[in-house]
Amino acid sequence: MKHKIINGLVFQEEGSFKPASVYMSGERIVTEEAYREAPGEETLTDAAGGYVIPGLTDIHFHGCMGSDCCDGTVEALQTIAEYELRQGVTSITPATMTMPEEVLTQICRSARDYSHSGGADLCGLYLEGPFISAAKKGAQNEKYIRPADMGMLERLQEAAGGQVRTVAVAPETPGAMDFIREACSSVRISIAHTAADYDTAREALACGASQLTHMYNAMMPFSHRAPGPIGAAADDSRCMVELICDGVHIHPAAVRTTFKIFGDDRIVMISDSMRAAGLEDGRYDLGGQTVLVRGNLAILEDGTIAGSVTNLMDCVRTAVKTMGIPLASAVKCAAVNPARAVGIYDEYGSLTPGKYANVVILDQDLELKTVFHRSVRL
Repeated sequence: MKHKIINGLVFQEEGSFKPASVYMSGERIVTEEAYREAPGEETLTDAAGGYVIPGLTDIHFHGCMGSDCCDGTVEALQTIAEYELRQGVTSITPATMTMPEEVLTQICRSARDYSHSGGADLCGLYLEGPFISAAKKGAQNEKYIRPADMGMLERLQEAAGGQVRTVAVAPETPGAMDFIREACSSVRISIAHTAADYDTAREALACGASQLTHMYNAMMPFSHRAPGPIGAAADDSRCMVELICDGVHIHPAAVRTTFKIFGDDRIVMISDSMRAAGLEDGRYDLGGQTVLVRGNLAILEDGTIAGSVTNLMDCVRTAVKTMGIPLASAVKCAAVNPARAVGIYDEYGSLTPGKYANVVILDQDLELKTVFHRSVRL
């Protein structure tokens, strides 16, 4: 099986577009020479002047279409994976919530037992809690917050079959710095749901943390006298920052300013979507708490924003169409950088020969035209 995409503006690994063709053979993107030598009949797709981009990677979201990672079932993961792939999100690491260890264990087991049968590739799990601060809990359940615990992480990682890739930590909490030092060699540590000041966040980054979870949300704000974790991240060139570009969580001017400060090499677009994504307005559940959804706003009954109802591809569109972010930068932050952040960039995140042939074609209005998953056209 070999397939060629022609007449498209093709995303380049460094973050630009140029007229080119994309060659696929088997499950992989290949060079033109390898394509010519590959056996089988050639098939073509005409991109008709549209944009040819890598499938996106959402490293931090909770659910969609009525299902949630915290349901702890392979059926929920299957529903999530199928929806995400239809949106052009071809690889995922869904996130947990702050829950009891026995619930988190079952979630991890479901990821271990999940066998891909269509949909986006499940590439790991993101533990958003329980090692967070009650002072900045956001939509997390305070009842289950606990100090960072390496033994607990090891138990969960065993239950997950090694699938845990990212762990959220509030570095000011008891034992957090020691946890970060020990855990950072096996998982990515993201500073999250935190009341940490600048110095504490800087220390956490020095200890091995390397990311900020949904920056600006559930953390101390940036100010000229108290720059907090945002200022600490800006001062550390190794730190990547998550950004929710759904038009609800962050003002467009703040998104533009973030790109000026961090550049498109260090921003990871996430959706942070919950189970209502893809469904109508109503009452839903997130981590055992009731969420009210109206339009693209999801809130707890006390008014706290509770995740998003916007998928990552729609976040890209919002960033480009209403926030003024260049398309090449938005794609880089939703495909290249997330794959780098969770350590799967050798297989995902760009259209480089040798990687999985996860390819999306958008028209000039950024509407989805075609999705290829491992060379198979949806």
